[in-house]
Amino acid sequence: MAKKPDNIVFNTETNSYDARLKEYGTNLGAPAIKIENLGPWKTRGIKSVNDSIAAEFEELRNKYLALQERYEYNQLVYSAEYNFKPIVGKTYYLYKGKGGSQFLSILKPNECSFDFISSFRLSSELVWEKVVE
Repeated sequence: MAKKPDNIVFNTETNSYDARLKEYGTNLGAPAIKIENLGPWKTRGIKSVNDSIAAEFEELRNKYLALQERYEYNQLVYSAEYNFKPIVGKTYYLYKGKGGSQFLSILKPNECSFDFISSFRLSSELVWEKVVE
């Protein structure tokens, strides 16, 4: 089949004229298709996405650091010495004993003269949470 001129819209796959099916004007009087400058739009999009990802990363980083801190507190308290079964919801006090060992006590820092480290509360999941006083 002979090649048609550029101003004739002929589909060689369907072997038909399909100008009426196109989403754009196909005759010589149709408005010209102009390519927009997408640089500013892309720049705004990149900045927006990068800011969003950076914020999400910072949130995950903070969650990770908080989780790591909880883990370290639990290691600290569970490795301490104590001769009682802690009750969920109660606050206990961690002290440094002689020889550098650590022990958990029910005595508040103002009730004794031990080297106070920090206060902890046992949660219902048996996780030690640091008490900020």
